Formats: sequence, C-alpha cells, structure tokens
Amino acid sequence: QVQLVESGGGLVQPGGSLRLSCAASGSILSFNVMGWYRQAPGKERESVASIAGSSRTNYADSVKGRFTISRDSARKMVYLQMNSLKLEDTAVYYCNTPTGVRLNRWGQGTQVTVSS
Repeated sequence: QVQLVESGGGLVQPGGSLRLSCAASGSILSFNVMGWYRQAPGKERESVASIAGSSRTNYADSVKGRFTISRDSARKMVYLQMNSLKLEDTAVYYCNTPTGVRLNRWGQGTQVTVSS
C-alpha cells in the first residue's frame, strides 16, 4: 500500500522560503505522476504543482515563478521549493498520486504558515 509522508512546513515571514518534502513508500510504478496540493482554512483543497516522469511539471497560476516541484525517484522523494511566500500561501500542504486523489486518500500534510 502506498504511503506518503509530508514534512518541512513551518512558520515563515512573507517573502521567505520553505522546502517541503514528501517521502513515498510502495511500488515505484505508482509514482510516475506526483502532485502537491494545499488546503487553506475554509477553502477547498487545490492543486499546486505536479510532476510527471522526471521533468514534466505543471503549476497553478498562483504559484508560477515562485514554487518548484522536483523529485528524486531513486529515493522516492518529491520536493516543493517555495520562494517569495505570500500570506495567501498559508495552508496545509499534501503530496499525492492521481490514484490517491481519486480515492480521497491523504496523508497528514504539513502546515505552512506565512505571517509577519
């Protein structure tokens, strides 16, 4: 069974940076496409970024140019480098596979709080 564990969140000032990590366990075939999602208080969960294979990436318009998704397939790790953080980036961040999203299976996420 696929397990995903997110880490790296924290409290940061506007304009700051954080790097989130996602550790995956299970069949590597399940991880061809990986995504980062976030859910802010009172809002629905939204897609932030995704990566297919080793380099095909896609970003939400709200984070383009600020966030970078990457992966280390050998270590089954996915990362989200977040720069120039804004107040509106405050949310719980999750990583997931398309199957996990479809089955509504989520990890515990990692809290990112941007505050001055």
